[in-house]
Amino acid sequence: MRKTFALGLILANLFSFACQTSAFKNTSLYPEHWWSPVSREDAPDWEILPQDAARGEVILSKRNELGILSNFAATPFEFHGKTYASVEGFWQMMKYPEGPDDLRRKNPKILWPYTREQVAQMTAFEAKKAGSLANANMKILKINWVTFEGKKLIYREPKKGEFYQLIYEAEWSKLKQNPQVREILLKTGDLKLRPDHKVEAEAAPAWRYYEIWMEIRAQLQSP
Repeated sequence: MRKTFALGLILANLFSFACQTSAFKNTSLYPEHWWSPVSREDAPDWEILPQDAARGEVILSKRNELGILSNFAATPFEFHGKTYASVEGFWQMMKYPEGPDDLRRKNPKILWPYTREQVAQMTAFEAKKAGSLANANMKILKINWVTFEGKKLIYREPKKGEFYQLIYEAEWSKLKQNPQVREILLKTGDLKLRPDHKVEAEAAPAWRYYEIWMEIRAQLQSP
């Protein structure tokens, strides 16, 4: 009776351990430099460093080739007949007036530092800065929408709605038109992808580009 109980306890502990360790992926299959430590003293406050990844995770750091999966990356793609320099440029471009009759042009006190076309050809922090300037205007105008092909889209939608779908399709276009993006995404295997910057706990789904990539990766890996 006691031996049976002891054996059962051992088996239970082994099962528990197996369940815990099954959540960890074998990172030895991947390039070691994806986790190479970076000095925190030289890193900006917003950055999540490669070494901050837990076992089975990888940070999509701009410090190595995984940065190509960032929206900031210079990965030109054509979408709906127009060319964009990056997903970030595409994203921030939608905050700018789309034409002469756009409601965002009606307030003469509001100045738009760039045209929509200019932002579309931006990448990285240049595009983000253009978007931040537009955010200030949107706040003054008290609007929570952007536009694409004349249609208003709720910018911070809490669900996977129209804006999310647009970003999702743009990411797919980026992958299909930039072979290196597909190659690197598949190289991440079954690792959990994490962003290299801080994300709000309740960030809208469209902001979670790393989750979008995992969804796309799963489709690419399926038979």
